[in-house]
Amino acid sequence: MRVFVLIFNAGTDNEGIHTVLTGDPSGARRNKILMFESEDDATRYALMLEAQDFASPTVEVMNAQEIQEFCESAGYDWELIPENSNLVVTPPEVNVEQTDWQPEAETIDTDEDSLYFNPSTTPAQEPDSDLDSIRRRLEGLL
Repeated sequence: MRVFVLIFNAGTDNEGIHTVLTGDPSGARRNKILMFESEDDATRYALMLEAQDFASPTVEVMNAQEIQEFCESAGYDWELIPENSNLVVTPPEVNVEQTDWQPEAETIDTDEDSLYFNPSTTPAQEPDSDLDSIRRRLEGLL
């Protein structure tokens, strides 16, 4: 099944996939990749991100199974956003101040493909130790 996701720096060595940082009642925090059935819905979501002064993402078509396999291996969640659903998806109001990728930043060339961590939100008051923990786990994916 093909789905649409948001990619930052598409076509570069510094590509990043858009994720949303979520929490559960126990306080655990996980990244979630949004997979849109509709290209129009994904484009609207990308425009809403831009309106919140977030970097401009590109809508890319991908295989849902590949994204799910990546999520399972990386400990991420995913959510399929159905076309024409009653679910209204809006970006979180708070974005991270600094991402683990930077637009047009240089990266080390490797033979492995990787997706860069890019949550669209995290509370501004989140302790640095939590961010460091997330960063270490994601660096282990490289």
